[in-house]
Amino acid sequence: MIKSELAKKLADKNPHLYIQDVDRIVNIVLDEITNTLLAGGRIELRGFGAFTVKSREARLGRNPRTGTAVDVCAKRIPTFRCGKDLHKRLNEPKA
Repeated sequence: MIKSELAKKLADKNPHLYIQDVDRIVNIVLDEITNTLLAGGRIELRGFGAFTVKSREARLGRNPRTGTAVDVCAKRIPTFRCGKDLHKRLNEPKA
C-alpha cells in the first residue's frame, strides 16, 4: 500500500472528510514520526509496533566482488519491532 492509497481508504471510511484533508493528516502523522526519529526518540503504536533508531559504528567491510577492504562509516538506522497483537494476527492459521 502506498501513501495515496492509505489516504483514499481513510477518506472512504470517513465520508464527512475531504480527500485533501485526509491527505494532509496522513502527511502530518508521517512527518511527526520522522521528526521524532530524527531527534532520537521512539514511536510506539500499541498493538502495531515500535519504531526506534539504532546507531551502527564505523567498521571495516569487504567488497564482495573484489574482496578488498572498504571503510564503512558510522550511521543511524531506523528499526521496527512488531507489536504482540500484529504478530499474533500475522501468524493465525488460515481457514
